[in-house]
Amino acid sequence: MTSSEDLQLEQELEERRQELDDPIQPDSDLIYGLEDRPPLPNTLFAALQHVLASFVGIITPSFIVAGALGLEPADASAIISMSLFASGISTFIQAKRIGPVGSGLLSIQGTSFAFIGPIIAAGTAATANGSTPAEALGLVFGLCFFGSFIEMIFSRFIHLAGKIITPIVTGTVVTLIGLTLINVGITSIGGGFPAREAGTFGSPQNLGLAALVLIIIVTLNSLNSPLLRMSSIVVGLIVGYVVALPLGLVNFGALSSASVFSLPLPFQYGFGFSFSLFIPFAFLYLITTIESVGDLTATSIVTGQPITGKTYMSRIKGGVLGDGVNSLIAACFNSFPNTTFSQNNGVIQLTGIGSRYVGMFIAGLFVLLGLFPIVGSVIQTVPQPVLGGATILMFGTVAAAGIKILSTVNFTKRASLILAVSLGMGLGVTFAPDILDQMPSLVKSIFSSGISAGGLSALVLNILLPGSRE
Repeated sequence: MTSSEDLQLEQELEERRQELDDPIQPDSDLIYGLEDRPPLPNTLFAALQHVLASFVGIITPSFIVAGALGLEPADASAIISMSLFASGISTFIQAKRIGPVGSGLLSIQGTSFAFIGPIIAAGTAATANGSTPAEALGLVFGLCFFGSFIEMIFSRFIHLAGKIITPIVTGTVVTLIGLTLINVGITSIGGGFPAREAGTFGSPQNLGLAALVLIIIVTLNSLNSPLLRMSSIVVGLIVGYVVALPLGLVNFGALSSASVFSLPLPFQYGFGFSFSLFIPFAFLYLITTIESVGDLTATSIVTGQPITGKTYMSRIKGGVLGDGVNSLIAACFNSFPNTTFSQNNGVIQLTGIGSRYVGMFIAGLFVLLGLFPIVGSVIQTVPQPVLGGATILMFGTVAAAGIKILSTVNFTKRASLILAVSLGMGLGVTFAPDILDQMPSLVKSIFSSGISAGGLSALVLNILLPGSRE
């Protein structure tokens, strides 16, 4: 064989190697992998733990918006219920993968925190112009509806962005997702915002209860029993709940005003649009695309799936397209933009169940919670320290997944600069959010999230700094 033929053969082999997927976790310790079908009891256990881990995060943006816009209790209850209902539909689409829509991973969809600022700004502007809070919701849902098309269109071109959305970018974003969420977990451990107002934040009672839940979950995960590992979060939460009852930390007040059944009514609040108010929404849909790439990459890692190659890129494109489609569906059902949730990556690692078929049960539970608000109200009675003891560990595992991505990066001076600046920017605005108070509302909307600030920093630096992008 001639040298030219040798060279041609070598090039063909290299191209073939690049086409093959290379899983980052060949030694994955999952009990049930992506395509496995766990027995029904195990599936229900895992689904319940995902729901408990994500429930508060899904309803919190609606709580915040309802309070900021001064919604009537009935309207507040409606958008909270619909946030759960929309998350159920969206989670089903992501896990099932319908045609090109969805990642086909055990990826949970929930209401995005990133849009809270623009939503409140748009709603406040509408009420200042004479609209009622309910009419302001119609404007907000219209903005969310049209903005979703930006993410859908962008999802078709993500493969072209592979040169700039490299492991240093996705690893930084995933790490920031976990690190910025830790603030939420530690606040819950202290008792949450109600405890701050009552002067009991960080009391020995709250810290002891959270420590009990954390110790139980860690202990059960350290055992060799697959059943105990899979049920660790549920067991920890149940024990914490039972202990909290005699301490007087369980508040049943929400149950008295909760309705039993809530029927979804599409476009209940009408439909509106404003181009000037649309700009922040458009930017944020692009930013959440980067966040979703990071989340989906983390989910691929914890389920032992590849983070390179055609299969990976197909999942990323389908997942981001699913984000856009699901945000459109959420707007139709009177809810706010949906995005992939990072909490479930921690649950997957802790339980060892990465089967996407569990997602179907998670979706069903969310839909039921949305249709029957009384059930959701019961879950809301779980004390904050109990939730905090579980979520602090799950958020930490998300950050660990990001670090695992970064471990694949060749840390040249260029990569170190990107990581240092991005972490500094992301954690900086997280620790001191008031630093943006003097900035224009558009700038504040884009950079107020630590994930957005750090993710954009990593993306821009990866484009501008000289050197090879690995």
